[in-house]
Amino acid sequence: MSDASDLNRWVMDEFRRNGGKVGGASEGVPMLILTTIGAKSGKERETPVVYRPEGDRYIVFATMAGAPKHPSWYYNVMANPQVTIEVGTERFAATASELVGAERDRIWEAQKADYVQFAEYEETAAGRVIPVIAITRKEG
Repeated sequence: MSDASDLNRWVMDEFRRNGGKVGGASEGVPMLILTTIGAKSGKERETPVVYRPEGDRYIVFATMAGAPKHPSWYYNVMANPQVTIEVGTERFAATASELVGAERDRIWEAQKADYVQFAEYEETAAGRVIPVIAITRKEG
């Protein structure tokens, strides 16, 4: 695979072929497909992301694997918080919102404790505070 977009496409194809499960390095890690509207383009954009269940919410992390900048999908959800997610074989409309303060810190610390690579992302993010986003299913 030549770049991140090729890898993302491969992950999403495997996710959809296997009822929401992905193998390899991501085997057993909860993953969803996040569909956003491009902040600049206005086009639909799909991204596979690791999530953390939190009550009736899905929590995702804008790590960009520890890069010094936020991923494009983060800017998309900030510009248009109305998203669609695929979890397992289910697809539904949802709303994204950034968590801040103590709630953000509590969830981030739990994610780092459960998945060591998230602590590594924080170390390599060049001082960037990694955003934590809650996704909530739309009613009706």
